[in-house]
Amino acid sequence: MNRLFSVFLIAFTVTAAAACRKAPASAAKSDTAASPQPAATAGQGTAQPPAPVEAKPPAKPMPAQLPAVLARVNGEAVTKVEFDRLIKSMEMRANQSIPAERRDEILRQALDQLVTYAVLTQETRARKVMVTAEEVDSNIKQMRAQFPSEEEFKKALDARGMTLEKLKSDTRIDMTINKMVETEVSSQAAPSDAEIRAFYDKNPDKFKQDESVRASHILFRVDENADAATKKKVMEQAQAVLKEARGGADFAELAKKHSADGSAQQGGDLNYFTHGQMVPPFDQAAFALKPGEISDIVTTQFGYHIIKVTDRKPATAVPFDQVSGRIKDFLAEQQKQQKAEAFIQSLKQKAKIEVLV
Repeated sequence: MNRLFSVFLIAFTVTAAAACRKAPASAAKSDTAASPQPAATAGQGTAQPPAPVEAKPPAKPMPAQLPAVLARVNGEAVTKVEFDRLIKSMEMRANQSIPAERRDEILRQALDQLVTYAVLTQETRARKVMVTAEEVDSNIKQMRAQFPSEEEFKKALDARGMTLEKLKSDTRIDMTINKMVETEVSSQAAPSDAEIRAFYDKNPDKFKQDESVRASHILFRVDENADAATKKKVMEQAQAVLKEARGGADFAELAKKHSADGSAQQGGDLNYFTHGQMVPPFDQAAFALKPGEISDIVTTQFGYHIIKVTDRKPATAVPFDQVSGRIKDFLAEQQKQQKAEAFIQSLKQKAKIEVLV
């Protein structure tokens, strides 16, 4: 039982960046890296304000040795076999064992997930919710497509203690649960214009467009571990080009001729970026310049940069009409999720649930 039911999420895309942009920890040496969206589109109804966090009581301890049956839902057993399979899947996804200090908390959450799954499964049977064999096969096909070969797919099943038939059975149940929940929430009314506006007005921090600069640069690439002679030679090249730039030469043409960065074909133009999108030395130098000014030589892990700022935009709020559509989508999905959770809780309250550990 590797899934419970589909949750509603809002995805945001990211854009590629040039060599001066921050690289993720897993690719610190990379020439390109994913970066946040431009400030004009970031934060468009991304989330609701975090609710105050209430201290939760410690989870009830779980026995060191678990019995064959951990709970019963309307007389139907929730077994240790199912529980062990879920825990194994969780550990594989996290790529680590459950931390000892969180064992009781995580195992209790996992058991509650299985109980909820059983409640929902029983309700789909009571309502005679059906999905076709073709729908199940299509879902399995999509899972298979995520693996480079059939052999890798089978290895993944074996690692989770799953057979293909068991996967199909679980997938069918998952799909019927999804279908039932979707039916329950489909009648949810769309957010009103007043609700959309109220969300915008109550969450100004989520619709900020941070101060940004538009800059061009010329990169003289040199490895951080290069010897002193190599670094000196590249630095001399950079200083010679800097002298030309400050002497009135066309910066874009200098970038096209000398820059070792992908932005060279655009005359070194990096478009607009906000604080934190570039590696710190580049960020600090760029935001210290006024439009038209050219920096001294700036050293980063990519090499030596000459930076010219061409424009600045002050911090401002993203206009309501630019984000209202995304706010509407976010609120609609949020309301569906709340309705789904309320539906599930109502089923659990009606069920006879016996937790035996």
